[in-house]
Amino acid sequence: MAFVERRDAVLLSFTSKINKIRTFALVLIFAGIIIMYLGLFFQANPIVMTIFMLLGFLAIIASTVIYFWIGMLSSKAVQVTCPECEKPTKMLGRVDACMHCNEALTLDQSLEGKEFDQAYNSKKKSRKD
Repeated sequence: MAFVERRDAVLLSFTSKINKIRTFALVLIFAGIIIMYLGLFFQANPIVMTIFMLLGFLAIIASTVIYFWIGMLSSKAVQVTCPECEKPTKMLGRVDACMHCNEALTLDQSLEGKEFDQAYNSKKKSRKD
């Protein structure tokens, strides 16, 4: 496992892929609850209220599916020890970030010392290297 160089701007915006997906699922739960709550303002019109309730319910169901999916991915992810914070973390793809300190990591020795780019995980970028 090696470090990948990165710029300071990327430092602020990059987190591990597993945490990004989990955060999206959490946002879906809150969005679903808010959508359902907005439906309460339309109690005078049962059809509109029902639509809001169903949309909120679908957002929560989608969140459940995403949590299940990321759990399956997480169980198959490679577990490594971060050289920076020395805590165990999971990696998806060729490059990822530590879940604890957001340090850019790679298992691919051909990327060692190169500037960090999420595009290294795409098949198109890996064919060019």
